[in-house]
Amino acid sequence: MSQHTPEAKPGPEILIVGAGIGGLTLAILLEQIGIPYHIFERASEVKPLGSAMSFTGGLFPSLEQLGIYEELRKVSKPYISIDFYNARLKKMGSFSMGDDVIVSGYETLIFCRPKLYEILLRRVPEHRISFKKKVLHTEEKDGKVHIHCSDNTTYSGDILVGADGAYSGVRQSMYKHMDEKGILPKEDLEDFSINYTTIVGVATPLNPEKYPKLKEKYSSFNQVIYGDGSSCYIVTLPDNQISWGFGAQISNSTLKDMQFRNSEWSPEVKDTTLDRYRDFPCPIGGTMGELFDATPKDLISKVFLEEKMFKTCYNGRSVLIGDGAKHSMQDVISLANCLYGMKDYSLESINSAFEEYYRQRYERNYARFNESATLAKILNGQKITERLIRILVLKLFTHWTFKSKIRKAFSYRPQIAWLPLVENRGNGPVLPQDFMKER
Repeated sequence: MSQHTPEAKPGPEILIVGAGIGGLTLAILLEQIGIPYHIFERASEVKPLGSAMSFTGGLFPSLEQLGIYEELRKVSKPYISIDFYNARLKKMGSFSMGDDVIVSGYETLIFCRPKLYEILLRRVPEHRISFKKKVLHTEEKDGKVHIHCSDNTTYSGDILVGADGAYSGVRQSMYKHMDEKGILPKEDLEDFSINYTTIVGVATPLNPEKYPKLKEKYSSFNQVIYGDGSSCYIVTLPDNQISWGFGAQISNSTLKDMQFRNSEWSPEVKDTTLDRYRDFPCPIGGTMGELFDATPKDLISKVFLEEKMFKTCYNGRSVLIGDGAKHSMQDVISLANCLYGMKDYSLESINSAFEEYYRQRYERNYARFNESATLAKILNGQKITERLIRILVLKLFTHWTFKSKIRKAFSYRPQIAWLPLVENRGNGPVLPQDFMKER
């Protein structure tokens, strides 16, 4: 496909629900090609919650196209392995990332989630985002899609994008309409499977003399597996910061009693939970309590690792993007490419764009979903089968097998249709770019 210079021309009015990483990335792309949009965010303000995040070479070409890659590198550290320890801090083995740069041409980077969020937010005009807009339900009528918010306001557009996370209000409303018509697959009505929960935080800058690992070029990524169903990770970040997280495996009986959806733990509950680990030794020095004390309490948050792959991602004028930073960013790149390739803005063209978006992303998202579930078991799992998986990976997984999986994973590197493509820097194969026909 030939390269395009984006033209600012009238397009469909797009409503984006959710000002997370996926929603902001889509806004940046629409801003470039002049398609009108507005973001509706349920929160009253942006709160810099989050912990360490990592990106690999599959996403970097598109970020390089947008001029974001170099900016992200400045607030990141590369890392080349995850080191595993038992409760006595005896090293069990390492999960190597060393071949990433050879295959993709990019080092795997780790950074603090709020840093990425700040980079994206700066690129979206303030007047394009409205806060305190919780979407209660949606509907389609008179050739438009409408969102109804909890403050009794209503907004209309041509396309609605649900970028509002795992418990998406857009998804719930869309699925309700489809279920009433008898066209929603039964598996999309099933509940999430939630097997792990984690308390996460990022400590304020610490003394590198006390924590020498902070001085190193590469991030130190440490995973500790305890024998009681819990685990923790410790990761060094730029600016002498340390990201930490304590996770626990959730049994089915425990899950039934938990009231967690869209809720926040009180500081008292967080303190009680973390007190259990306060005197535990930290893999890179000192105790875990010292990291807790260096982390602002209001920036300690809970994360539930939800496992569910939805089959339906669009209907009518509404379309959904996935949860999780990397996957949502790749989703919106594909979606923006499909919107850019529309021949006109009729409902027929919109549905054709959604169908192409689904074709490009569903099978890949399904594969990534299974890989993420396996990785969660390697990092956190403590059932007998999960311990065996971890032993196989750390002790018996051959270098050749791992390298072949890396090459396959990095072969998919979606780029932006209207910008010059970034050439392959590594020695691994790259799948052809999958764009719609030119408009």
